[in-house]
Amino acid sequence: MVKLLFAGIWVCVVALGAVYVSVQMATAPAVVDEEAARKAALEVVPGESITIPLIADGKVKGYFLSKISFMVDKEKSKGLHLPMTELMTDELFTLLVGNKMVDISNIAAFDVASFRDTIKTDMNAKLGEGMVNEVLIEQLDYLSKDDVRANGEGSAKPPGQPVKIVEGQAPPEPAKAGH
Repeated sequence: MVKLLFAGIWVCVVALGAVYVSVQMATAPAVVDEEAARKAALEVVPGESITIPLIADGKVKGYFLSKISFMVDKEKSKGLHLPMTELMTDELFTLLVGNKMVDISNIAAFDVASFRDTIKTDMNAKLGEGMVNEVLIEQLDYLSKDDVRANGEGSAKPPGQPVKIVEGQAPPEPAKAGH
């Protein structure tokens, strides 16, 4: 009878020990991936396709075709009631027409990183520091006035292809809410 009692106690101790170890292993602290946590705190604000004229010597020489999106901080953008698209369009006009950051005669000298940083810095100055985390250039092309005219008139000459200034980068898809 005593042996049976000790065997029962032994089985209970082993079972409780196994349950304790399995609970400790199951609730181990998750390794936090900082990059994944940072990306989860951001949301994409999609840009619109806009056309910006290139003006030189008082005449329109061509057009920039652009589409730029932003990765913004979710928490900071909740209280924002400013039209992001209009602010972005204003900023692009300032950079491409006012500052003339793109030299069409020497596209190879165009610094994409500097262009992105300038947009990010200026947008954060307008919206609040840390609002815009990343600038995604989906399209930045140049089309000359002659190519636009030839395409619009339906001439026999094939329409010109836009000059790719920046190779596009599609914004990440928004995360789907699961049940």
